[in-house]
Amino acid sequence: MENKAVRIYGKEDLRLDTFDVPEPGKDEILLKVMSDSVCMSTYKYAEQGEAHKRAPKDLANNPAIVGHETCGIVWKVGPGAGEKYQPGEVVTLLPVAEVDGEVRTSGYFYGNCGGDSQYALVPAEFVATGKVIPFKGDCYYQASLAEPVSCIIAGYKRMYHTNEDNHEHVMGPKAGGSLVIFGACGPMGLEAIEYALQLDNGPQLVVATDVNPERIARADALMQPYVREGRKLVIFNSAEHEDVEGDLLALTDGKGYDDAMVFAPVPALCEQADHVLGYDGCFEFFSGPIDKTLSATINMYDIHYKLTHFMGYSGSLTEDMLDALALSAAGRLHPDVMVTHVGGLESAIDTTLNLPKIPGGKKMVYPQIEMPMTAIDDFAKLGEKDPLFAKLDEACRAHGGIWCPEAEHILLEHFGVETDVNASR
Repeated sequence: MENKAVRIYGKEDLRLDTFDVPEPGKDEILLKVMSDSVCMSTYKYAEQGEAHKRAPKDLANNPAIVGHETCGIVWKVGPGAGEKYQPGEVVTLLPVAEVDGEVRTSGYFYGNCGGDSQYALVPAEFVATGKVIPFKGDCYYQASLAEPVSCIIAGYKRMYHTNEDNHEHVMGPKAGGSLVIFGACGPMGLEAIEYALQLDNGPQLVVATDVNPERIARADALMQPYVREGRKLVIFNSAEHEDVEGDLLALTDGKGYDDAMVFAPVPALCEQADHVLGYDGCFEFFSGPIDKTLSATINMYDIHYKLTHFMGYSGSLTEDMLDALALSAAGRLHPDVMVTHVGGLESAIDTTLNLPKIPGGKKMVYPQIEMPMTAIDDFAKLGEKDPLFAKLDEACRAHGGIWCPEAEHILLEHFGVETDVNASR
């Protein structure tokens, strides 16, 4: 079957290739990819090429399809896979598997499996280990967003606290405590805010810092409605404070924060997080840096006497993906707020290579259509001349100005693509 996909050949070398994808072999499945959201990790991969820790050897001769936040329709099943999956079933991928001690990741390692592709041949190691997860929602993009949301959930689950009675670790953010998130108003930070707000035993105070006025205003408008009674969300513009650390501490009456998360690989933010931690405070470094020498000065006195502690985590587990899907289905998480741009497969190259320069949140690629990457905020202006964008603008405005299932249906129908997520092929 002929396939089009964006593949990486080396540093800043992404190409839209046309090639034949093989029939699925034993325990493999072939997906028709419906959506893939562009991750900052893919930009970092493009910046590093073979130097990236997840890249295969000799990318120049063994290019890999990029994109790992994927939703697709099971198109064909190989011998042995039919017991688990049926053609027409909608699934998302947990993109990491292990083979003989080697970690292999969809969107990094495989020449025939990745999200920025019309079709993806899912290897047997993913099928056998349950990394292909059925999705029962009413649109495709929400399944793509389950992967980044699962990473946020995993980060929270890895946080921990200690006590004076024993040496056991109590996992997760401190119940009824205080949480500060640095660099919080980007797409991942927004969902980190919302995840903390919806936790039954979550923090009582959530402070989200940023320096971009537009992102801050959007975050405040989107997140304040999700604040539960008795809890508080403060959106904190660091650029407006001369004493950032002092003013952050004042929000906790000087006690310091029980938990801190950093969503940008900036040493100054890491040091601020360290300085505002309270007793037994946990610092979660979420942002994955490109610079392998990235360092910050950490207060070792506080580690010893205040029991502050540090951790980081990359990726997620199957349980985290299932949690992401369940929380979204229950209406406790709204990953739709992450999306600010949509486009077709050909737009994935420029979008990935220029991702830090493009404002807004998540960029959603629909591999079965051809359309430039377009901001939702531009729909109204474009709609003055193009009926498609007029319809998309109307649908998004009806949902608070964000991407929504109705808009996705309009987009895919316009290009003659199947829009019923639960319909069999």
